[in-house]
Amino acid sequence: MSQRAEILTDSEGDVVAAAMAPLAQLLKAAGDPLRLEILRVLGQSSFGVLELCDVFAMRQSGMSHHLKVLAQADLVETRREGNSIFYRRRLPESALHSELLDEIDDRQLSDDLQRRFAEAMARRAEQSRAYFERYADDAEAEELIAEFAQYADIAKELLHRAKPAGALAVEIGPGEGEFLLELANRFDRVVGYDNAPAVLTRAQRRIDDAKLQNVSLILGEWPAAAPDEAQADAIVLNMVLHHLPSPADSLRAAAWRLKRGGVLLVTELCGHDQHWAHDACGDLWLGFEEEELLSWAKRAGLTQLESQFVAQRNGFQVQVRTFERA
Repeated sequence: MSQRAEILTDSEGDVVAAAMAPLAQLLKAAGDPLRLEILRVLGQSSFGVLELCDVFAMRQSGMSHHLKVLAQADLVETRREGNSIFYRRRLPESALHSELLDEIDDRQLSDDLQRRFAEAMARRAEQSRAYFERYADDAEAEELIAEFAQYADIAKELLHRAKPAGALAVEIGPGEGEFLLELANRFDRVVGYDNAPAVLTRAQRRIDDAKLQNVSLILGEWPAAAPDEAQADAIVLNMVLHHLPSPADSLRAAAWRLKRGGVLLVTELCGHDQHWAHDACGDLWLGFEEEELLSWAKRAGLTQLESQFVAQRNGFQVQVRTFERA
């Protein structure tokens, strides 16, 4: 072999090695069972390091090491929520990455891990419930960000185009109950779920004033308080996903409780950096990126039908989306 051929071979080898490096790093990071479990948990929600330490019953130094390896392989990324840093899964950028996440999500967590995960979610849910109980009579707090009137018409129109009527509609976190009235005119039966008694009391007053006989309210956490059988024609989450402990899990629960051909309506904030919303409005999350919601919905078995964006005068942006369970 000539010297020139040897040089070309070495150069080509370097190029091939550089191209293979990200794949090798991904496979190395995914080659540890504990890191696979971390990715499985992060598929249900974003977590801070200390929360993950509680869920996995391990020291912070060990968890930080595993998260660093996953981050170097572009399997996780960080996002600041107020004064805290949360880890979340990166959206897949290759077929192998996507298939890896699909395979992970099909696996069940161990009983102990599932129990500790549930305890972490319960702590978040209590934080949200306590806020709404404390400020139940302050209807203006949430409207600091997005007034119902600003997105209601678009939400109604998209739902009407996707599912104009049906036997059962469910709304998670109905708040003042405005949208319950709209659902009551289209569906035979309507059920609203909320975790704050004082909030449900306000919604009940609106139902009573409207003399609606086909609407019932249930006190409890979504999805734990909801029946397991799939029966709803439509499920609505209007400006509530950013208050829920595990947004991805909530979308999966909604998909499971929809009939085939059922529709999920999601009205939600786009991602933002207004950290004051944590304290002023009880927000657990600072909105969600479009790709993030679409990825969660796809993994839940939902197909997007339509989407609209509403710019608020205060600089926030609202996304309104309908999804169908195929």
